[in-house]
Amino acid sequence: MIAFPSGARVWLATGHTDMRKGFGSLAVMVQEGFKRDPHAGDLWVFRGRRGDLIKLIWHDGDGACLFVKRLERGRFLWPSVADGVVTISTAQLSYLLSGIDWRMPQKTWRPTAAG
Repeated sequence: MIAFPSGARVWLATGHTDMRKGFGSLAVMVQEGFKRDPHAGDLWVFRGRRGDLIKLIWHDGDGACLFVKRLERGRFLWPSVADGVVTISTAQLSYLLSGIDWRMPQKTWRPTAAG
C-alpha cells in the first residue's frame, strides 16, 4: 500500500467517470468541474460506470501520481450523490481500496460481559 500523508484530504468524485482518462484529463476535471487545484496535494478518487475500477490522482510535490485499482469481485461502494464531491479520511480511503464498506466498518470482536 502507498503511504499517503495523514493530513491529506481525500475527495471522491461522485457519479461515474470515463476510465479512459489519464492524469491530465482527470486533473482538468478537478480544476474546471470542482474548482480545486489538482496539484495541491489532495487525493482525488474517481470510479468507473461498472463500479469495479477506480483511479486516484495525487500530486506528491515531486510529480503527478495516477493509481488504478480493479476489484476481482464486487464493487467499490460509492456515495449516491449524482454530482459533486464527498470528502473522506485517509483511513476510510484504506477501507475503500480494500473493498470494505468505508461508511461503517465493523469490528471483528465483541466485548464480553466481564470486560
